[in-house]
Amino acid sequence: MLDLNKQKIVDSVPQKGFFGHPKGLFTLFFTEFWERFSYYGMKAILVYYMYYEVTKGGLGIPETTAFAITSIYGSLVYMSGIIGGWLADRIFGTSKAVFYGGIFIMLGHIVLAVPGSISMFFVSMVLIVIGTGLLKPNVSSIVGDIYSQQDNRRDAGFSIFYMGINLGGFLSPLIVGEIGMNTSFHLGFGLAAIGMFIGLLVFMFTKKKNLGLAGTIVANPLSATEKKKVYTIIGIGIVIIAIILAITIPAGILTFDTFAIVVGILGFLIPAIYITVMYRSPKTTSDERSRLIAYIPLFLASVMFWAIQEQGSTILAGYADKRTQLDFAGMHLSPTLFQSLNPLFIIVFAPIIGWLWVKLGNRQPSIPKKFSIGLLFAGLSFLVILLPAYFGGEGSLVNPLWLVLSYFIVVIGELCLSPVGLSATTKLAPAAFSAQTMSLWFLSNAAAQGLNAQIVKFYSEKTEMMYFGIIGGCSIVLAIVLFLLSPAIQNKMKGIK
Repeated sequence: MLDLNKQKIVDSVPQKGFFGHPKGLFTLFFTEFWERFSYYGMKAILVYYMYYEVTKGGLGIPETTAFAITSIYGSLVYMSGIIGGWLADRIFGTSKAVFYGGIFIMLGHIVLAVPGSISMFFVSMVLIVIGTGLLKPNVSSIVGDIYSQQDNRRDAGFSIFYMGINLGGFLSPLIVGEIGMNTSFHLGFGLAAIGMFIGLLVFMFTKKKNLGLAGTIVANPLSATEKKKVYTIIGIGIVIIAIILAITIPAGILTFDTFAIVVGILGFLIPAIYITVMYRSPKTTSDERSRLIAYIPLFLASVMFWAIQEQGSTILAGYADKRTQLDFAGMHLSPTLFQSLNPLFIIVFAPIIGWLWVKLGNRQPSIPKKFSIGLLFAGLSFLVILLPAYFGGEGSLVNPLWLVLSYFIVVIGELCLSPVGLSATTKLAPAAFSAQTMSLWFLSNAAAQGLNAQIVKFYSEKTEMMYFGIIGGCSIVLAIVLFLLSPAIQNKMKGIK
């Protein structure tokens, strides 16, 4: 996008109105709040809906398969963001991408809200993957559009926006989870659909007044010739995929297990292609190539971290349901309650960790060392959760405070790694590939969940201690290796700190 267009967009947005920020932040804050309310509310009950028996309102899918499906779904959500970003940049702009994405998400939740077959369940997953891929990356992009590059409110604006994400993520498991688990899964999914509908209403009725031109200008539009070529390729691609599915599914070649393997491979293959293309490009300088090499161990560390963190909505969700004493302190706890812990701890402790880095100033750990600290905490969060079985024996119900402690520890690791990773990605990105490199960061989560789709199959109550011990131990070993390699990695960053 030309600088002239960027300034034109900023000038069109009312610059005072939401806690001293541009009025557009109100629209984007509440659009994202309701989208996250919808997404995390659905996700809080999704795995239970899959593995609960049909007599209890579920689909009766085997538990490990339900964990794997959730992981594949999460991986595809992050992969689809690449397509959503490209469509917005080249065809219809970020504003329309957000609107279309919200409609797809709402339709996906509506399909879940209607009692149906397993095939309808997968239709809903496809709709939500498409919708989230369109909405998620582009709503964040519009936040950047409403501020000029020199506006000192910019970082604070993103912090407020981030708070909306976590508030939605905190409240939805409490509300949607409670209704879904105690009344009806389908009613819970219906509430998620209503949440997305409210978000769409907020966006539709306030965007013209609050956002001005933000999101309406296509950054790098396709020419008429290019459009024709792209639409032809897309059409041919859809036909080829349909033919492949029509042949391989009835023949038993494309099964759930083979699809999971394909997703896992793509989770690592796509980032590898990204890095190779950027590294070999003539637009990339020698210093930028060195920084790309430095980024590889950080990317792999991120994959290891998210592989553990994302199991909070799969393995630990099942652990909360089946292995945790839910009658506690005179109350009966819903297993979905634990899904609210991650955003709650982020809301509380993110300012503290941020203050700590500022306080330490030049004495704060380097980027690779912060990543190693994040990995260390991730590993400890899994080692903590195996202790109750070690002390109490297999099959005994666990005090819920152990689970709370595990979620807390991994959040401290997340606050050491995730914001730092976002910042490091912008700093280490080659100038010609800044947007693509940010996509690369989100692909680390896609790779992690693609990996999870394979490893969650090894979890059971009998293998519980070994499962948590091996994965937690691997994370700690990688943390130590990364810490020892951090001076060499830092040297490859060519002055980036």
